Parts: sequence; structure tokens; C-alpha cells
Amino acid sequence: MNTRRDFLRNAGLGAASLVVSSSTVLARRSADRASGSRPNIVFLLADDLGFKDAGFCGGMIKTPQIDKLAAEGTRLDQFYVQPVCSPTRSSLMTGRYPMRCGLQVGVVRPWAQHGLPLDERTLAQALKEAGYTTAICGKWHLGHLDGRYLPTSRGFDHQYGHYNGALDYFTHIRDKGLDWNRDDKPLHEEGYTTNLIADESVRLIEEHDVSRPLFLYVPFNAPHSPFQAPQSYLNTYKHIKARNKRAFAAMVTCMDDAIGRIVAALDRRNMRRNTLIFFCSDNGGVGNISDNGLLRGQKGQLYEGGIRVPAIAVWPGVLEAGALVREPLHMVDMYPTLLKLAGASLEQPLALDGKDAWPTIARGKQSPHEEILLNVTPYNGAIRCGDWKLIHNGKLGANYTDPRPSADTFELFNLADDPYEKNDLSEKNPQKLRELKRRLEFYAGQAAKANIPPNRMPQDFKTPKAWGHSDHL
Repeated sequence: MNTRRDFLRNAGLGAASLVVSSSTVLARRSADRASGSRPNIVFLLADDLGFKDAGFCGGMIKTPQIDKLAAEGTRLDQFYVQPVCSPTRSSLMTGRYPMRCGLQVGVVRPWAQHGLPLDERTLAQALKEAGYTTAICGKWHLGHLDGRYLPTSRGFDHQYGHYNGALDYFTHIRDKGLDWNRDDKPLHEEGYTTNLIADESVRLIEEHDVSRPLFLYVPFNAPHSPFQAPQSYLNTYKHIKARNKRAFAAMVTCMDDAIGRIVAALDRRNMRRNTLIFFCSDNGGVGNISDNGLLRGQKGQLYEGGIRVPAIAVWPGVLEAGALVREPLHMVDMYPTLLKLAGASLEQPLALDGKDAWPTIARGKQSPHEEILLNVTPYNGAIRCGDWKLIHNGKLGANYTDPRPSADTFELFNLADDPYEKNDLSEKNPQKLRELKRRLEFYAGQAAKANIPPNRMPQDFKTPKAWGHSDHL
């Protein structure tokens, strides 16, 4: 793709000066180190963070710890995910587009009778096979139909946190059922989920046997609704009159503090210099609550505001501080990229959609993609090819299931000239329109049947005392 990588003196979007790196020695040393080591991997995932919410992106919310990571590492300016939670998580865990897993529409609801297909090899399984200690602290959201779908059956040595989204941050209840677990067993404890996730992550780092590499996956539920925060954080933003916006800002800052604690724990164990930290959001921000800047659209949509998110990769001495990668990448790329860095095998029965993005992230090479499928469902879809992006029925949300639109709409944008998707060029470029429609149809023809649970709990569904456990079967 015909974009380039720049190096900024400052982490913020408004940095005035560009510094083009000529440090070939550093690049070679970084490449050698990356290829010859097995780094610890700490993957930090925010939930519903908008493109411009964090301070390093120009936002007004206080995020000094995330900002520090951005200054110390490499920012990925055109990093794509899925428009909602579960599909993004399946992309990370499998390196395959969600449409291959039947997860292309909506999320895995608490009452869903499906999850991440059991024949999918997960990132945790592959890293565990390569000798990593594997742990998840936070939100799973890839199914809890029975024990086979739970994290400790999908490659994680240790699990802590919840299976669903939108649980109460203080009571850990979702729809009258407990959704809090340790090692996939119900856990009753007091505390605000963001702080508890940080506590557990820090404990795991402190107790980790450093003779083995660590994969620590920390998918926060913050700042997803319900909008709840400890009073001390709410007090920081008492100048914000709108209750939900005030709580949202407080939740982000609390998450930022949690991230700072995790990074500090790595420092105390002298693990930082051989640890790759990756941070991003799972989808775009929610309209009227978060801030996507000038990007069009929001969570649930296939416009840039719904699927392009802030992302940072940090590895001291390997990734250049302050670098900015403008090449398009996708969450599916993290699976092969991390496995290759870990020395894990990429041989598996199911073909990957993700590409090794390390040359792009670490050495400024072009994106490994000629095209990126942003999603395809029976009702809508989007694809990016170079600077061109096609959106099919873009006004339909990720949870849309019925009725099928009587007429299809297609919008064509050139993101190099029009990053905010204001000018539909479909009429002026009929050949490009046909080309991208054929590519989108190609993927639609490969898609598995979408698993679509009802968006509302069925009347005959019995809520379990604890989600994911015996009385739910």
C-alpha cells in the first residue's frame, strides 16, 4: 500500500516536526534481536475506547501511562479491528477473519448457543505449545456454552475475569448471573473490575517463573458500559456535567492507572527489555460518549470511526521510540506476527488471513496486505484495497439482522485524499467500484453461516447463578 512510515519527536498527533530515521544500525540490531529472542508478550485491550480519547491522540482525558507507552514505542496509525467486541477477539485469537468462524454479525450474547468454533487453534494454544506461560485477565467474550469453550480449554494456563460484556463493575453481575471467575470457576469477591484485573495481572507478573516466556492477555472491560467508576475518579472529572461522559472519562483514567501498575510490575521484575507490550481498542468509540475525532462513524459501523483504533507497540531497544507507522494493518495480523516472534509454529489445518506485520512495525516496510477485509455479513460489508475503501450498506450496524434491505447501497472512498469519508466516488470511478465489489463478493462466497443469537434474552431462557457453569447447561 502506497503510504509511508514517519518518525515523530513527540507522541501527539500535533507534533510539528518529522524526523526520518537513518539508524540502520538500530534497525539491524532490532531485527536480529527480534528474530533470535522469545519475548514476553503483554497484550492490553481497551473496550470501546474512541480514536481520540487518549491523551497521545489529542484527547482531553488524562491518560499519562498510555501516553508514556506511546512516547516510548511505535504507534500504528491505521490499525483496523472489527466494529464490535467478539469479532475483534476472534481475529486476535485465530488470525482469521470472523466471517470464517461464523462470528461476523454482532457479539456472542450471554444466552448464545455458540462461541469461537472448537476447531480453531487459538493464539494461547500456539504460544503454550511453544513453551509460553499463558494467562488471560479480563473479558473473554468468545463463548461459555460449556467447559470446552472456556479459556482454560482454549490454551490459557490461567484465567481471571468475566465471559460476557456489560457486567456491573462492582457486583460482577450480568443479567442476574455472576460473571466473575478464576481458572474458570465462579469467584465471589469485592472490588471494581478494572482494579481487580490490574491486581491479578501484577500478581502473575510478580510470581512468574522468568525461565519461561510469558503471554499475558489483559482485555479490560473498561470503558464499556455500564458507565461506572470509583468516586475518586469521578471527582477528577466533576467539571463534566453529562453523567455518562463524566463516568466514561473516569473509567479511562482508572484503566490508565491499571496499565501503569502492570508496566511498573514488569519493571520491578526486570522484564521490560524483553517484553513486547501491545495496546489497542477492540472497536471504535460510542457516539456522544467517546471521541473518534474527525473519523466518520462509531462503534458498530464500518466507517473508519467504528474500526480504526489507537494502537501502540512497545519493546525497548527493539522498536524505535516515537515512531509512527501509517501502513494499514489489521488485528488478524497479530496472530502470525506474535507467533513468529515467539518461535511458534504457523503450520495448522485452517488457513490464516493475517500476515506477519513485524517488518512493517519494526522496519517501516509496506503493509503485507494488498487488501484487507473489514467485514462481510449477509447484510453489509467493507473492504480496503490500497487507498481505496468500499462500504456496502454502511448505515447498517453490526447487530443488524432483519429485515434484509430492499436496496443495496455502495460507497467508494479514497482514504489518502479523504480520510474522513466525506466524498463518495462510486459514480466517478465505476471500474474501481466493480473491482472492489468483486473482491467483497469473493469473501462473501467463503463466509461461514453467521451465528446470530437474538439481541434480547429469550423469554424461556433461565439465567444461571453463574455464567458458564453447570446450571447453565
